[in-house]
Amino acid sequence: MTQQIEQLYAIFRKKGVLTTDSRTISDGCIFAALKGEHFDGNDFALKVAEQGIAAAVIADRDDIPNHPRIFKVENTLTALQQLANLHRKTLKTPIIGITGTNGKTTTKELISAVLKKKFDIINTEGNFNNHLGVPLTLLRIQIETQLAVVEMGANHPGEIKELCEIVEPDYGIITNIGKAHLEGFGDFQGVVNTKKALYDYLRENDGTAIVNGANPLLMALSDEIKRVCYNQEKSSATSDPYLTVTLNGLQIKTQLVGEYNFENVMTAVAVGRLFGVNDADIKDAIEGYKPTNNRSQIIKTLHNELIMDAYNANPTSMDAAVRNFAKIRKEHPMLIIGDMRELGDESQSEHRKIISLVEECGFKEVFLVGKEMTSAAEGRFTTFENTNELCDFLKTHRITDKHILIKGSRGIRLEKVLEYL
Repeated sequence: MTQQIEQLYAIFRKKGVLTTDSRTISDGCIFAALKGEHFDGNDFALKVAEQGIAAAVIADRDDIPNHPRIFKVENTLTALQQLANLHRKTLKTPIIGITGTNGKTTTKELISAVLKKKFDIINTEGNFNNHLGVPLTLLRIQIETQLAVVEMGANHPGEIKELCEIVEPDYGIITNIGKAHLEGFGDFQGVVNTKKALYDYLRENDGTAIVNGANPLLMALSDEIKRVCYNQEKSSATSDPYLTVTLNGLQIKTQLVGEYNFENVMTAVAVGRLFGVNDADIKDAIEGYKPTNNRSQIIKTLHNELIMDAYNANPTSMDAAVRNFAKIRKEHPMLIIGDMRELGDESQSEHRKIISLVEECGFKEVFLVGKEMTSAAEGRFTTFENTNELCDFLKTHRITDKHILIKGSRGIRLEKVLEYL
């Protein structure tokens, strides 16, 4: 750890506030200037340095003059990560790290709701789970924080290993490993190698893995690690459309759609029990959690009932969503499903599999949205090149009295159809 990072940390500890947005600076805070696709925080460094901040961390640019409150570093993001790791080491708050292909944000939210019944905790906000979001989460940890729950996402090889080195988790959860971001990972084995880095870190640092005992891959990958296994006791799950879980006499009626959320709930129960939260509080926390941000939300409009699951999609989650929707068997079902992004060379084959599944399930009213879906459909069902095209169609073709599943990758922006349904 460089002397410069130690100096910055001494400044940070005085107020404990850091921002990457020049519009939200406050007296005594640290401003970290990051460069994005459409902005460069370094352009505002000199201005904010004169506005009462304690320090501005910026890229080492010759066009920005020296200033007593400006710290020039080789890479601002790396400095931020080092600062967060130093904070983590200093406070020594136990951390639960969560990753996985599907369900990690929902699992993180459920676990956090359960643990808040007993502990003062900090958890990842939203899905702020990347190389920027993770350090910002760590820097929110306070002296009084008893536990932290940190979500870690990845779309390229080696990312979970890098995040583990920043977070240094004491406990680790991999929700599952499936086909996603294949364009970045190369193939499924690339996904496995990246995700299992969480287990590797725990193995090397005497951490504890919290493992779904019914998942053979996760059990194999977590071999020779200190671990707590769950999902091995008598349980059942039904979803019509909300998920109800029964576990050794404990019945939990969730506000989550789909049996595919069963494992997320089981993980939250297991973590709660591991940390001594009583069953009544676990039940209350999980039943009180309501999904947001287009994650398996039931939305009733004036004309239709929707399952809005347009936050993201990959072959594993799309398959689960379609199969679950087929089980619900409400009258007048309809599908609006969009492209699954970042699948690389396997994209067309994976889209064809989903379209075949839709046919096998017997759905008749189906809108396919996106270039990949349109190409893979080969004339089957109604297709639209993009969501705007679908919206234009819906303006003149009113859909009423339908029960509709809306599912697709975030980049397709299927949430835009909501106002027309």
